[in-house]
Amino acid sequence: MKIYIETFGCTFNQADSQIMAGLLEETGGEIVTSLEDADVIVINTCYVKQPTEQKITNHIQKIQTQFPQKKLLIAGCMVDIDPEKLKKLAPKAGWIGARRINSIPNVVKSIMDNHIIRETGHGHDIKTGLPRKRSNPRVHILQICEGCLGRCSYCCTRFARGDLQSYPSSLLKAESEQAVEDGCIEIQLTAQDTAAYGKDSGENLADLINQITSIEGDFRVRVGMMHPKNIKEDLASITNSFKNEKVYNFLHLPLQSGSNRILSDMKRGHSVEEYKAIVKQFQMEIPELSLATDIIVGYPTEEEDDFNATLNVISEIRPDFLHISKYHHRPGTRSSLLPPIDHAIMKKRSRDLNDLKVAIAIKNNQRFMGTNQKILITDRGSKGGYIGRTNSYKTVVVEKAHLGTFQDVEITQALSTYLKGNLKR
Repeated sequence: MKIYIETFGCTFNQADSQIMAGLLEETGGEIVTSLEDADVIVINTCYVKQPTEQKITNHIQKIQTQFPQKKLLIAGCMVDIDPEKLKKLAPKAGWIGARRINSIPNVVKSIMDNHIIRETGHGHDIKTGLPRKRSNPRVHILQICEGCLGRCSYCCTRFARGDLQSYPSSLLKAESEQAVEDGCIEIQLTAQDTAAYGKDSGENLADLINQITSIEGDFRVRVGMMHPKNIKEDLASITNSFKNEKVYNFLHLPLQSGSNRILSDMKRGHSVEEYKAIVKQFQMEIPELSLATDIIVGYPTEEEDDFNATLNVISEIRPDFLHISKYHHRPGTRSSLLPPIDHAIMKKRSRDLNDLKVAIAIKNNQRFMGTNQKILITDRGSKGGYIGRTNSYKTVVVEKAHLGTFQDVEITQALSTYLKGNLKR
């Protein structure tokens, strides 16, 4: 039995696909890289944004047209968020929800036997320590918890991922130890909100980071997205854990809006002032910190003054990485009941924010010109060369290097999204 798996969306979704591939291989399946070779096609969906939904919808339609004889399984967030649309879109497909992926071998077997199986709902299986097939053998994605504590008015992902379930730190450390033993040089801690880790189980993120960095070996840890409201009470301990040399000096802290009024409408649970205080604390403790943040442009109640407030905050905090999303209604969310703002206004605001983003990113990166940096080579570049990461998680492209090694480089060029460098002799 040959299975093709295609993944849309976040790092967490990528890990889900790797686990599904591992479970299928363990039970006799063969993972193939070509649609033409597959008996079963698995589409692991993302549903966080409307453009992604449209892309996935078109893709599913295309696959059913091109390969009507092949079995189709839809996995991931779409299954639990929009089942009515999925029924119309792919009436003969099997389903497996985002929190039911442990059942993938049985679901695929049933589909091959011409029984349509639809596993949905919020299961509580632990994903830690399961077999997996890494897409990059040098990078291990560690899912530390699933679900969240938030009630953001615009987010539909929580309908698929459900309430917070943190995985035991002992199991997470054991999985990390195995990853290092397997040759992984980067461990990516991922969740819908890594700062929420342990708030349902009595453990905490700082202790988990400290346990993982205590593992012997030369590797790096990247901590994924944290919600500001869940980092506040643990701020001191988390910043201290980031000081370990194995942890990238990288903070992903979504703001979403620079207006307190909009943050309140979004049900974010934090203020602009609280956000800036968190960033300031991290920057004081970790001077080389790279900051990543997210902004939603055009929330239904956003006025011009609110957007200008966002521009002002971004100009003040000067993030190294800024992810901009135009607002779209999502199924079942509270904000989808509100009338949207004019698309032309939204488009202009997005363009203005993007112009600011690029200007800040170039200036931030120009500070590295002529400096010497130690980088970890993790991958080959899609357009040639090799990709490495500085201690502050800046991307550096070099012409020649050995994968999995640390290299000293001199930075020779600074662009808005990456740096270029030459290896030091």
